[in-house]
Amino acid sequence: MQKALYLLIALLLLVSPSLAGEKRAITFEDFFTLKRMHSVAVSPDGQQVALCLTTPNIEENSFKTDIFLYDLKAGELRQITRAASSSSHPVWAPDGKTLYFNRSGQIWKISLQGGEAQQVTDFVAGAANAVISPDGKKMMFSAEVYPECETFECLKQKIDSVKNSKVKARVIDQLFYRHWNRWLEGKRSHVFLATIEGEVLKDITPGDYDTPPLDLGGQHDYVFSPDGKEICFVRNTDSIVAASTNNDLFVYDIASGETVRLTKNKGNDNNPTYSPDGRYLAYLSMERPGFEADRRRIMLFDRKKRTTRELTAGFPYSVSSIFWRNNKELFFTCGEHGAYSIYRVDIKKGRIRPVLKGHTVSDVQLAGKNTLIFREQNEAMPYELFKFDLKKKKRQQLTFVNKAVLDQLELPRLEEFVFVGAKGDSVHGYILRPPFFEEGKTYPAIELIHGGPQGAWEREFHFRWNYQMFAAPGYVVFAINFHGSSGYGQEFTDAVSKDWGGAPYEDILTGTEWVFENYPFIDRNRVGAAGASYGGFMINWIAGDKHPFKCFVSHDGVFEQVSMYGATEELWFPEWEFNGTPWDEGSLYQKWNPASPERVRRFQTPMLIVHGEHDYRVPYTQGLQIFTALQRQGIESRLLFFPDEDHFVTRPQNARLWWQTVHNWFARFLK
Repeated sequence: MQKALYLLIALLLLVSPSLAGEKRAITFEDFFTLKRMHSVAVSPDGQQVALCLTTPNIEENSFKTDIFLYDLKAGELRQITRAASSSSHPVWAPDGKTLYFNRSGQIWKISLQGGEAQQVTDFVAGAANAVISPDGKKMMFSAEVYPECETFECLKQKIDSVKNSKVKARVIDQLFYRHWNRWLEGKRSHVFLATIEGEVLKDITPGDYDTPPLDLGGQHDYVFSPDGKEICFVRNTDSIVAASTNNDLFVYDIASGETVRLTKNKGNDNNPTYSPDGRYLAYLSMERPGFEADRRRIMLFDRKKRTTRELTAGFPYSVSSIFWRNNKELFFTCGEHGAYSIYRVDIKKGRIRPVLKGHTVSDVQLAGKNTLIFREQNEAMPYELFKFDLKKKKRQQLTFVNKAVLDQLELPRLEEFVFVGAKGDSVHGYILRPPFFEEGKTYPAIELIHGGPQGAWEREFHFRWNYQMFAAPGYVVFAINFHGSSGYGQEFTDAVSKDWGGAPYEDILTGTEWVFENYPFIDRNRVGAAGASYGGFMINWIAGDKHPFKCFVSHDGVFEQVSMYGATEELWFPEWEFNGTPWDEGSLYQKWNPASPERVRRFQTPMLIVHGEHDYRVPYTQGLQIFTALQRQGIESRLLFFPDEDHFVTRPQNARLWWQTVHNWFARFLK
C-alpha cells in the first residue's frame, strides 16, 4: 500500500510540477482567473467588513460580482449573495443588521440574520448607490432622468417614448453630449430621496445639472448630515460643463426643501464629509479652475461660525480621500512616490502626521477606535483586505482570496531607481526582471509609458497594463515616472502641462539611457516601448525623432491634436494643457502635434496601434490616422481595432487577444 502511494505521488509530481514546489511564469489564464476586490464597507460596530469580489469568466466572456462578509473577530470570509446577476456597492444600515446594494438596476437589501435578498426600489429610471439616513428611515439614490420632466408620470412617458421609437437619431443642443464611452441621450444624473422601504419621495437635485457630477467627483458626493436634517451634494452649474471643472457643494434642507450653494471656489470641490457631531464639514478642493490635476486640499467648513479654512496648507501631495476618526481628527490618503500613504491631521492646529507609508492602499476606513481597514495591492498581488492597529503600529493581511493561484507563479518584485532628468530634477522609476532571471544573461526589454499624463507607475497589480504579464515571456520591464507624474509634489505634476513633448520626453530618453548603463543584463539592441492614452501620445511623439526602440505599441494614443480637440468630450483638459482652444492665439496644439509633417516624415519604426470604437476620450479616428500615416509610407504596422471596447480593453476574450497580439508583436522584433 505504501509503495503504491509513493508511486501515485511521483506520478502527480510529473503531471503537475507545481506540486513539487516548482513555479511558472504567469499566463493569461492565470491572470484572468484572479478575483478582483473592491467596494469595501465596515459595519457600524466595526466588527464586520462587506466587500465585493468580481470573478472573470473567460469562456463566457463575462464578469460576476458578489458580496462577501469578513468577520474581524472570527477571521472568516463568507459569501452572502449568490444570484445569477451581479450584486455591488454594499451599504450598511445604521443598526448593522441589513446591507443595501445594487442589483439589476435597482436597490436591493439582504438581512444578515438570514433569508433571501429582497428588491427595495422599483423606480422607472432605475436606482443605484444608496446612502442611508442616520436614523435608518430614509435613503438617497441616484438615477439618470430627463431633466425637463418634473413629475414621475412625465418621466415614465418619456422613457417609454424613447424606448419604443423607431427613430434613433439624436438632436443635440449643447456639450456634453457624450462622455467616456456612452452617449448621454439628454439625461442627467439626479439624487432622489426615498423611504427606507423604497417609496420615492422627491427629486432633491432637479434641473439641467448632474448630481453626482459627470466627472471629477469624489467617493461621497451626496451625504446626510449626522442629525439627518440636511443633505450635502456636489454638482457643476456652469453653462458649458465640458469646459469647466467647477464642481461645487450645495446643502439641501429636508424640512424646507431649500437648496443653498456652499462653495464659490471656481476650481473643483467635492467629497463632502460631516464630522460625527455635525459641527464641521470637510471636503476636497482644487484651487485652479480648469485644471483637473491640481493639488487636492482638505478644506474645513465650520457650520457654526460659517467659516472655511484649509487643513493641508503647505502639504506637498494631493489628497485622494478623507474620513473622520473623531470630532478632532481627520485621516486622509495621498499618492506618494509610487504608493498611497495614510496621514492624519488634527483640525485645531492643522498638524499633519504620517500613519502608514510605502504601501498601495485604498478604501481606508475606521473599524472601532484604533483599527484601520483597507485594501492593499502590490506588483505581485491583487487587492486583498488588510488591517492596521494604530496603537501597536502593526499591519496584517486578512484575506488571501487569490493565494491558490499566486502560489504557483514566479512573480518578480519591482526594484526602484532614481536618475537626474529634465530641469536637473530627480526622477523615479521601476524595473522588473523577468521570471527565472539568470545572472550573466542578457535580456530584451520593454519600456512602459504611463497615461494621464498626470498619472504614475505604482506598486500595483494592474488588470490591464500588468508588469508581470509584460515580463512573463522573458522581458525586462522598466517604467519611468517622468515630469507630470503624480505623487512627487505639485510642481513636478504641473511640469507636463503646456510641455507635452518637452521635459517628459527628455526624462524618458535620459532615463532609458541611464537604465541601459546601469543594468547590463538589458540588451540595448532589443528594446521596445508601449504606452496608452498620453503614453500612446508619447509613443507617437517618440516615433518622429531619434530613439533607441526597435518597435512600438501605441494604445488609444493622441496623434493629431486639433481633430482630437474637436472630437473629445472633456474640453477643459486640452484647453488647460495646450493654453486655450486651437484657434486661440498662443495655443500649443501644433507645437506638440505628433501628426506634424516634419515628425511624420521621420517615422520608420514598426508600430502596433490599438483602439476601441467606443473610446470617446481619445476617439478611434486618432488610431486610424496614425495607421494611415505609417501604411502610406510603407512602414511595418498593424491595427488592432475593437468595435466593442472603449479607452480600456476589459472583456475577457478581447483582453486575451490584446495580450496575444502585443506579445507576438514584441517577439517579432525583440526575440
